[in-house]
Amino acid sequence: MNIHEYQGKEILNSFGVRIQRGIVAHNAQEAVNAAKELTEQTGTGWHVIKAQVHAGGRGKGGGVKLAKNLKEVEEIARNIIGMDLVTPQTSAEGKKVHQVLVAEDVYYPGENEPEEYYMSVLLNRSTGRNMIMYSTEGGMDIETVAEETPHLIFTEEIDPSVGLLGFQARRIAFNLGLSGTAFKEMVKFVSSLYTAFDKSDSSLFEINPVLKTSDDKIMAVDAKVTLDDNALFRHKDYAEMRDIREENSTEVEAKKVGLNYVALDGNVGCMVNGAGLAMATMDLIKQAGGEPANFLDVGGTADAKRVEEAFRLILKDDKVEAILVNIFGGIVRCDRVAQGIVDAYKNMGDAINVPIIVRLQGTNADVAKKLIDESGLGVHSAVQFQEAADKVQEVLS
Repeated sequence: MNIHEYQGKEILNSFGVRIQRGIVAHNAQEAVNAAKELTEQTGTGWHVIKAQVHAGGRGKGGGVKLAKNLKEVEEIARNIIGMDLVTPQTSAEGKKVHQVLVAEDVYYPGENEPEEYYMSVLLNRSTGRNMIMYSTEGGMDIETVAEETPHLIFTEEIDPSVGLLGFQARRIAFNLGLSGTAFKEMVKFVSSLYTAFDKSDSSLFEINPVLKTSDDKIMAVDAKVTLDDNALFRHKDYAEMRDIREENSTEVEAKKVGLNYVALDGNVGCMVNGAGLAMATMDLIKQAGGEPANFLDVGGTADAKRVEEAFRLILKDDKVEAILVNIFGGIVRCDRVAQGIVDAYKNMGDAINVPIIVRLQGTNADVAKKLIDESGLGVHSAVQFQEAADKVQEVLS
């Protein structure tokens, strides 16, 4: 589950991580009031207005602006709230901004020049260990840094059963070229950041940039946080942070009816039972010259009601030109699935306006094929993987 920057910072702050302080505003007047409150709390004269959407690269799309007085705070907030923000991580339509974070200016003058670093904590799936990835090149796209200057990216692997050790935190601060007060501050920052990642059951904490201020404080200026959905039962307060306005509406609807659905950009809808078979089916579609429009796992029960719900979800995507149903009948019998498909097709009437290819394999597959073939509906049956691929290619061409 993705959350907003201000929510990620709340989690960080609760574990002792120093953050750039800010207040959320939903309209221009609230933004002005927030700026006044921040000035009283922090003494900041300038404020940063940040669009709160689940996407990176907000600054490139005009979603992050610096305001040097209250009039600018009001103008910038009014322009950002309600806009459709387009960034490198959104669709061409962008995402509507419903709120902004009014934050303190932390790039104040002092004895030293401020410096920006990149830092993230995530799971290294190849080793089964947690990993801190960091770089001196903060404030930039980490993908660009990895491509052009990979030697500037460092990693520190952590055994989750042991946790972050002191020498590892010190090595990170050393590799970032810090010394004195800044070194000690970074060691504390890294330790608190890893604790936040571990205790919050997150799958990603990305801070870009981590800032060394002019007076050698270390703080999180940004926070991109992804929480593990499977652990939310342990964090009821985190579950309440979910903002469904930022999520794909079809995925939200699928979750309500108990279907595992992920929207993609292709033209062939998928309805499959089992995640592994669903992945193989997407490969099959690519091999046949199509592009998968979704990942959809209907699970072990594929009765008429569930199949109908799945069809309706798939057909919400206007780009879908065909649907491939690929079911392995192990726990569930193929003939029952076939009957469910026939019943769902009849219930939906003219709502199904694209070709459907059905591949059923397993218990009673021959009976299922006969049911489909004799239904009189516009459904193409298949038994073998290659046969299904050929039919997908045929209907697309």
